[in-house]
Amino acid sequence: MAGRGQGADFVEALARGLDVLGCFDATHPRRSLSDVAAATGLARPTARRLLLTLDELGFVRQVDGGFEPTPRVLGLGMAYIASLGLWDVARPRMEWLVGQTGESSSMAQLDGSDIVYVARVAVPKIIALRVEVGTRFPAAPTSQGKVLLAGLAPTELDAVLALPSRSPVLPRRAWDPSALRDELTSVRARGWALADEELAPGVRSVAVPVRDGTGAVRAAMNVTVHAAETSTEQLVDEHLPRLLRAAGEVSADWALWQSRPQVEMPPPDGH
Repeated sequence: MAGRGQGADFVEALARGLDVLGCFDATHPRRSLSDVAAATGLARPTARRLLLTLDELGFVRQVDGGFEPTPRVLGLGMAYIASLGLWDVARPRMEWLVGQTGESSSMAQLDGSDIVYVARVAVPKIIALRVEVGTRFPAAPTSQGKVLLAGLAPTELDAVLALPSRSPVLPRRAWDPSALRDELTSVRARGWALADEELAPGVRSVAVPVRDGTGAVRAAMNVTVHAAETSTEQLVDEHLPRLLRAAGEVSADWALWQSRPQVEMPPPDGH
């Protein structure tokens, strides 16, 4: 992972430390020193120094001869979400949506060729995939990913699709780039996307765009159901209209939040 920086000001040590944090996930919540070294491509002495530094800073801890991240890591991701104001704006609308549908709703943004969940209101139902804020999935086989990809300009789309996924989850089947582009054209025209058990068995979802004050697609909001309980027709006919309403209200609220006056407090007297 390390060693890919090109700029004169690129700090390799910082990149390697972030690589170490990034090698922990739901599949590998705890790793040994050897595991971390193998996952990051670092020499064991380097991996050890980085882990001990992160331990001293409070981002990882040593447990039973291995290492695991601490809750302090959440602060890194939540700082991004809080800076957007998106969660505060979206939460009441998503809670309303979940109350109306009885199904979970999430919001995601594009990161390379993946989506990353930035907000979620869940109901206690068992599905094939565990989802929480920070979860990463390949974009192409997900309804949210299709919405976000459809919002890109053609040159941007080509560049994104050329990037490898960094998600540990593999889609159920390979997707054809030409067929995907045709589907994205349809998504762009109708304003919503469907994913029917493309990422995992039993997982069916519909998603719509969330736009900023300029009208640009900045996120995607979905409703996820279990395929054995909810048909595609019910998802589209019953849940999609409510989802469109909620996402439209989030977009409007977010535009207002972004346009709020920025007030700079004067410094204390004598400073």
